[in-house]
Amino acid sequence: MTQPTRLSRRNFYHPDLWVFLIAIPFISAFNYYLTYSNIQFDSFLLFRFSIDTFQGYAAWLLVRWIIFYLDTKIPFQPLFLKRISIQVVLTMVAGLVFLALSTELLSILFKGEPAPIHFYTKDLVIISIWFFVINGFYIGMFFYRQWEDSENEKQSLKPELDGFPVRTGNQLLLVRYSDIALFFVEEDYVQLISNSGKNYLLDLSLDKIEQKLSPLDFFRVNRQYIVSRLIVTGFKRLENGKLLVQLKTAIKSPEELTVSRTKAPAFKRWFLPQE
Repeated sequence: MTQPTRLSRRNFYHPDLWVFLIAIPFISAFNYYLTYSNIQFDSFLLFRFSIDTFQGYAAWLLVRWIIFYLDTKIPFQPLFLKRISIQVVLTMVAGLVFLALSTELLSILFKGEPAPIHFYTKDLVIISIWFFVINGFYIGMFFYRQWEDSENEKQSLKPELDGFPVRTGNQLLLVRYSDIALFFVEEDYVQLISNSGKNYLLDLSLDKIEQKLSPLDFFRVNRQYIVSRLIVTGFKRLENGKLLVQLKTAIKSPEELTVSRTKAPAFKRWFLPQE
């Protein structure tokens, strides 16, 4: 399995930054709901909530740094259980110790006394559950990225078809790209016309067909037509900057193919790439 490197790991766990920047204030609010039965909404509550939220951000960044550090020292594979155990214990201990020390310091600075006992018997117990959640997110994202990479690798190993699959009756045929003249939409149906003039009905939309074609060999003339470079012999300028696409005489298009003024420059670059 691929292990995130020092340069790629930030993207490897994406979108962890946005998730926790948004989630931590909600977590702080939920902790208040679980901890205090009588909450008075005043300026002091807002001040305490802000302090607790900033503490939460700092604790999460500490946990995040530990996870990234472990990525470089103890990969998930083949030491999966060892890595998970060390990560969970280390992040939880470090996070809880940081919160305990910072809370004690803030309590002495602002109140002149140590933190109340219920902070250790109730608050930290609730907070420890959130460290399991944070670890679950990062572990889940790691294996999701591994699965994603695996699927991408499978796709890349699939042999590329040298044509477009079509159905006719009970047969499945492969029309070579070099034998495709154009695709067009008529009465909500997409059709493929081959160089020999045969028509095939397709189940895909023109948008999805366009995604499967090489942009070097095919061009989306307008909403209804995609043409192959092999059948285009030239173009004629029309009024208002439009273009009339000229095709080989053997190809019978259902109607004249025109390119809009806005797409005309792209068509010219496609047809004459060296100009």
